[in-house]
Amino acid sequence: MMDSTTGFAPIAPTRLEDMGLPTTLMQNLLLKAVFRMGLQTPSQMAEACAVSPPIIDSLITLSREENLFETLGNRGASASEEMRYQLTEAGRSRALDALGQSEYYGAFPIPLSLFESQSNKQSIKNAVITKEALERATSHLVLPDGMLDKLGPAVNSGRAMLLYGPPGNGKSAISDGICGALGDAIYVPAVVEAFGQIVGVYDPIVHERITEEESEGSSLRLRRDAPHDPRFYKCKRPTVMTGGELTLDMLDLNFNPISRTYQAPLQMKATGGVFIVDDLGRQRESPQALMNRWIVPIEQRYDLLALQSGQKFTVPFDTLVIFSTNFAPKKLFDGAALRRIYYKIKIEGPSQRDFIEIFARVAKKYRVKPSEEVLAHMLTRLYPSPNGPFASFHAPFLIDQMMSIVEYEQRPREMTVDLVERAWANLFVADEENTL
Repeated sequence: MMDSTTGFAPIAPTRLEDMGLPTTLMQNLLLKAVFRMGLQTPSQMAEACAVSPPIIDSLITLSREENLFETLGNRGASASEEMRYQLTEAGRSRALDALGQSEYYGAFPIPLSLFESQSNKQSIKNAVITKEALERATSHLVLPDGMLDKLGPAVNSGRAMLLYGPPGNGKSAISDGICGALGDAIYVPAVVEAFGQIVGVYDPIVHERITEEESEGSSLRLRRDAPHDPRFYKCKRPTVMTGGELTLDMLDLNFNPISRTYQAPLQMKATGGVFIVDDLGRQRESPQALMNRWIVPIEQRYDLLALQSGQKFTVPFDTLVIFSTNFAPKKLFDGAALRRIYYKIKIEGPSQRDFIEIFARVAKKYRVKPSEEVLAHMLTRLYPSPNGPFASFHAPFLIDQMMSIVEYEQRPREMTVDLVERAWANLFVADEENTL
């Protein structure tokens, strides 16, 4: 379901048959919510279950027929007051039985079919990034000429990309800039139902919700018209970043034995957004093993997940995957894996001109005047040659070290040759000749 005025906003169903869920499941969720939260009125129940009032009315009618609800009457004398209800003894027993199977209560889940159709409507493949937007999102970075012209088409393709090159030159920052350039929003389900099981998708750590006031006054391409299905949250396109801690089991469903519910894996939470694998090659599993797990999802754009019961189901794999590494790609992947990564972009260290620009920007951030004498000393005496090799992290590293010394020794807040030499010493490990 979608409202033509809002593009891809999901519209709340008003009939039980349009929910796409087993009636028993919805009944049990309502009973659990009433039992745990002490709800009495239909409006309270509708809000707690994140469904439209007609859905609750239908479930109350059904539950009364089964002697699970009884009426308490109106709170006031006015005919406009809502009817109040409470659980019968049979209703409380049914709620306890349902809680024994799963502690979850709250927003009704959406069926897998709706998750797939909604993901298709708001697919990352359709999120066009413009050169202007990418320039704006990376304006705080000093990038080599032509770099954005490589990144932009790669993002718009929606296909996996690999950023590689020597460490400390902004691969992670570039990934963040790409995420910032995606200036629209999507609808993220609170939970999804699979074979009667609850799978949590919305994660406040990953998903940044957007209020109606924020979207009304922003450039986000979601219009404020008919209210959307409250089982979905309006969010900015998500960004999931993981690094050396990534393991293969983090890409599978995570079962909580206490609540008896599942949490979606990282790539499912990133649906409609960006999934960044930083520091590739530093994980416990080999890059080839990780890539083998992703080959089918990347190519076919769907992922296969399994419940503890062994039942398997597919979900959309609708995410822009960005691999970032300091290692040579051929040392990480075989030829078949590299073939499946359509865009391979090398991030080199900055040129002398770019290094000086970075140095000046960082100095301004630290509220210290750049010193030509210090720069000249670095280029002619400290670096192997006036052309480096430079790294983007050198300027913030050195200036931070110099200012730390200044504060400790209560010296004037300015750069000097002796300060930069003391800072320079910390770029090295004692038993190595060169760490650049």
